[in-house]
Amino acid sequence: MNTLVKHDEDELMFGAEEVDAELDMGSAKWKIMLVDDEPDIHEVSKMALNDFSFDDRGVEFICALSGAEAKQSILDHPDTAVMLLDVVMETEHAGLDVAKFVREEANNKNVRIILRTGQPGQAPEKKVITEYDINDYKEKTELTASKLFTLMYASLRSYRDIMALEANKVGLERVIEASSNIFELRNMQNFTQGVLEQITSLLYLDKNAAYFNKADGLAASHAGEGFEFMAGIGSYENISNENATKLLTKETLTDLEQAIEDGCNHYIDDRFIGFFKSSRGSENLVHLSGLGTMSDLDRSLMEVFAKNIGVAFDNIELHQDLEETQREIVYMLGEAVETRSKETGNHVKRVAEISKLLALDYGLSNEEAEIMRLASPMHDVGKIGIPDAILNKPGRHTPEEFEIMKTHAMLGYDMLKNSKRRILQAGAMIARGHHEKWNGAGYPDGIKGDDIHIYGRITAVADVFDALGSDRCYKKAWPMEQILDLFNEESGQQFDPQLVDGLMNNLDSVIAIRDAFAD
Repeated sequence: MNTLVKHDEDELMFGAEEVDAELDMGSAKWKIMLVDDEPDIHEVSKMALNDFSFDDRGVEFICALSGAEAKQSILDHPDTAVMLLDVVMETEHAGLDVAKFVREEANNKNVRIILRTGQPGQAPEKKVITEYDINDYKEKTELTASKLFTLMYASLRSYRDIMALEANKVGLERVIEASSNIFELRNMQNFTQGVLEQITSLLYLDKNAAYFNKADGLAASHAGEGFEFMAGIGSYENISNENATKLLTKETLTDLEQAIEDGCNHYIDDRFIGFFKSSRGSENLVHLSGLGTMSDLDRSLMEVFAKNIGVAFDNIELHQDLEETQREIVYMLGEAVETRSKETGNHVKRVAEISKLLALDYGLSNEEAEIMRLASPMHDVGKIGIPDAILNKPGRHTPEEFEIMKTHAMLGYDMLKNSKRRILQAGAMIARGHHEKWNGAGYPDGIKGDDIHIYGRITAVADVFDALGSDRCYKKAWPMEQILDLFNEESGQQFDPQLVDGLMNNLDSVIAIRDAFAD
């Protein structure tokens, strides 16, 4: 067995001895890559660093006996902290080739490369330092045990600080990206869910951070003496107002109440409590726990993000306010038309809900189905321009009267077509298209099939179904059996057959809508 001979000043004489290379210092060890074509060098280096630790983390050795092995090893272990690299191996400049590969092809700028050579004449220090991106240059004979310890400590400190800067850069990028993404979310529940996910992502800066998969969070609004819960992650993922009291700990409730009382964000141990008061006076809160210890930089990034969340809460509320106002105006307009024609305003509400149901069944997105729900109440808005004598005439219209009555489709379209608002634009298409027929026999344009906008086709089914089942000035409500017979007869004639199938397949839900908005 070869031995490690100790001379003055802890000088290492290179021999070889089998040693236990790794000391159990926990799972997250610093990776040290030893690149040398002499196995003895590997063994003596391991021995010298056998009990080494930095920041309470031990070391893990990765050994390569050639430049080719080293190139593959750095690709396999990109998180290597320090590389002790020999110059002369299979070729006189193999080590220099490795250094160039690491920086330029593997694009690894973080690993600290320490060139070790037993033949300094082969690679002059000044030339190597200036032409290659290495971090230190040592002759093997000068690397005593104490100097190797000092070199490793300094190199790992440098690597740690570089990785911290990289993490901070990633964190800042996440702040910018997260701040951008939250402004794209409109629905309050989707927004708050996104906020929770973005914050946990924002704080997950180190892949070894154990807290990432353990974070629990909820978003709530302060309502009276209690809270209305909007979204949750982790153990709060399925939270609702009904089970919230059972799920929330006393500590969480105290955190929320304290944040409201103080009117600001709180950082308590591994918890973040965000407080956001809108310009309208509503108070929204975010509570996350299990985050681990947050650094000063983490908190600074959180404050930047929190300010953007506060602005976004304001914008979401404003957007919802505008949507609600627009929705009320649409309903009031639709109801005004129905009232003028001596019909119930609940007709437009039923048409709205049935239209959304059919839109979703047809395969439209949730967003488009909601547009349908908001716009379909305006299907008969053009009736405002029809004289009362014709609009409210009991019994059949004369051919001349019917021609006047038919003009309400284009009147409605002309009223709405110039709006820049998506809902009113949809209303214009619906007003114009809801009397067109699948077979081309409708009005005002006499178009057929898929040439009729889907919004018009959907509203046509919803409108006729509800109108037939309702009392009007010129008729009594039809029995359900008779209504269904008509739709089966007119499938592929007056109505889009796919929409008729959707009506039949969802008949229970359609009837439930009629019952919920009964006259």
